[in-house]
Amino acid sequence: MKFYDAKEESDLNRVEAILQKGGIEYTVAPATEAKNSQEICVAEEDVPFAEELLLKATITG
Repeated sequence: MKFYDAKEESDLNRVEAILQKGGIEYTVAPATEAKNSQEICVAEEDVPFAEELLLKATITG
């Protein structure tokens, strides 16, 4: 399930690190000519926990 659109490499790296630290499996769909961002996808059942991790990381900086 689509979880996050990474607009640039640093953003992709940040979200990947958060998901890896949380033990969440994910895939990255490469950017295409029509779409400059890379989609990070996680399993539907992992979305709530992934969102929580991302929110906590954003708040704590």
